[in-house]
Amino acid sequence: MTFIDVLFGRPLATSDERAEHIGVAAGIPIFGLDALTSAAYGPEAAMTLLIPLGIAGVTHIVPVITAILILLVIVFFSYRQTIEAYPGGGGSYTVATENLGEKAGLLAAAALMIDYILTAAVGISAGVTALTSAVPSLNHHTLSICLVILTILAIVNLRGVKDTGAAFILPTFFFVGTLLAVIGVGAYRVYITGGHPVPVVTPPPPAIATVKYLSLWLLLKTFSSGCAAMTGVEAVSNGVMAFEEPRTKKAQRTLSIIVATLIVLLYGIAWLSKAYGVTAMEPDAHNYQSVLSILTTAVFGRGWFYYLTMGSVLMALSLSANTAFADFPRLTRAISMHDYLPHVFTLRGRRLLYSHGVYALTGFTALILIVFGGVTDRLIPLYAIGAFLAFTLSQAGMVVHWLKMEEHPGRMWHMFVNGFGAVATGITLLVVLVAKFHDGAWLTALLVPTLIGIMMVVKRHYTRVKREMEDMTPLNLTNMQEPLVIIPMARWDRISEKALRFGLLLSKELKVVHVHSDDEPVGLEEEWEEKILTPIRKEHLAEPELVTIPSNYRFIVNPLMDYILELEEANPGRKVTVLLPELVVRHWWENALHNQRVQLLKLLLLLKGNQRIVVVNIPWYL
Repeated sequence: MTFIDVLFGRPLATSDERAEHIGVAAGIPIFGLDALTSAAYGPEAAMTLLIPLGIAGVTHIVPVITAILILLVIVFFSYRQTIEAYPGGGGSYTVATENLGEKAGLLAAAALMIDYILTAAVGISAGVTALTSAVPSLNHHTLSICLVILTILAIVNLRGVKDTGAAFILPTFFFVGTLLAVIGVGAYRVYITGGHPVPVVTPPPPAIATVKYLSLWLLLKTFSSGCAAMTGVEAVSNGVMAFEEPRTKKAQRTLSIIVATLIVLLYGIAWLSKAYGVTAMEPDAHNYQSVLSILTTAVFGRGWFYYLTMGSVLMALSLSANTAFADFPRLTRAISMHDYLPHVFTLRGRRLLYSHGVYALTGFTALILIVFGGVTDRLIPLYAIGAFLAFTLSQAGMVVHWLKMEEHPGRMWHMFVNGFGAVATGITLLVVLVAKFHDGAWLTALLVPTLIGIMMVVKRHYTRVKREMEDMTPLNLTNMQEPLVIIPMARWDRISEKALRFGLLLSKELKVVHVHSDDEPVGLEEEWEEKILTPIRKEHLAEPELVTIPSNYRFIVNPLMDYILELEEANPGRKVTVLLPELVVRHWWENALHNQRVQLLKLLLLLKGNQRIVVVNIPWYL
């Protein structure tokens, strides 16, 4: 077994695909980890904006989270219907394209691609924030740790869906279990103390209030930041095809468990934060701790359970980027099948997954982490725009879908649910966009049309290629004249001999072109008669013509290019075949030991040539 097989797993045959399908237990970590772990940073993102209110700010977090949970339930019921209507995978792109048209589909595609990239970046960044909260000395290495975790995630995901699910089941349930323990013990202590629990470790004092009242604008900004907790809900509907039969039922069950658990976590953290007087800290503070870190310390102290909980949070948050790794390749494949992205995204890798989507996601996520320094708070403002735009388009598309299903029982109820979801998420989208515009949402608003423009350029290219390549006429056998063959030859050697032998088979009109530089003592003429013409005459073959081009300035490629293009122009309607003798070395690094004129000439011929110039490589394997 090779090192590659150990790292990425042995290649899987296409017939092994059924064995790669997953059940509910594996579906929760693969498609739900992003949504579940948003409990670790969603409430904090909202609470950070309430810092100016001081201790009064914590009293407002429960109503804000309650409003977010109501919206989450609406979206949940909407996506259950989407899963049922699109058992082949009903992501926003598919639903919007089929029901609202290609332009709406492109809008959803761009929003989702940006959302998945930010999902990966925010998940990893939030995980590292949990680590630096527990070990502040690692603060200066935030970006490096982020990139290491990203690399590990990419490797795990390249092993395929089944292995990824198996690897992430334990961290997911460990994360959920420790947080439920914090919420359960904390709630019990609130109950037995009559609503006035005594923290094991007193939370850091809240910031001094600089704002007296909660304004509508601050409330909207707080709500929009907290909406980051809803990202990832769509993932299950986009990956229905990954489940075992019955796919629809198992996907719906997975989504139900994910949303129910998320509701408990979000409300529990918000409610306990209010009960224990936990407020968010400024992210740039030298003694910064996350809300979860402060809350766990208040409930359990800084003992072994604290480090167990923070370790589970770190692991789960870091792995939550896996939701993006599970869905981004599927999304890019769907888009590329409509010719809006390079077709390489439709190719399946050694482990039956669309590995080029994994490569692209890894690269873009690394870029985002580097640009923003791996800091979660800088990424959150960019985060929810794409998700809510995709939510809105998907639900609006489902309304149109039910309008078409005239004979479907309960059509009107389904239409109402999706319509209500579309209105609710649409209003939220506007709130998030306005509230977060100056904090960075303008960047997402700019990236979406830019990405749509790129996809349209790709589509235009593929349309042009199909138009030019399509030929429904019979085979054209007119003008079947032998090609005019040109062989660039620097010296007479075994590679040149191989090229000349092949050239003699192709055509009776063959030109050997030698560019003679002034600093060369001899040209090809001395060996031409004895080693080339004599054997050819002996076999009564057509004699090639030797063309020597003087080069006073020692240029080789330019004179060759000029000669080939002039010859092509002088022979209209005739094919010109250029045979390029090329040495092929055994090791890649050996290429540096040989000049690359052949590669440059080939590139120039492809760029400056036309349909009548044919380039043929004649390799000599060393």
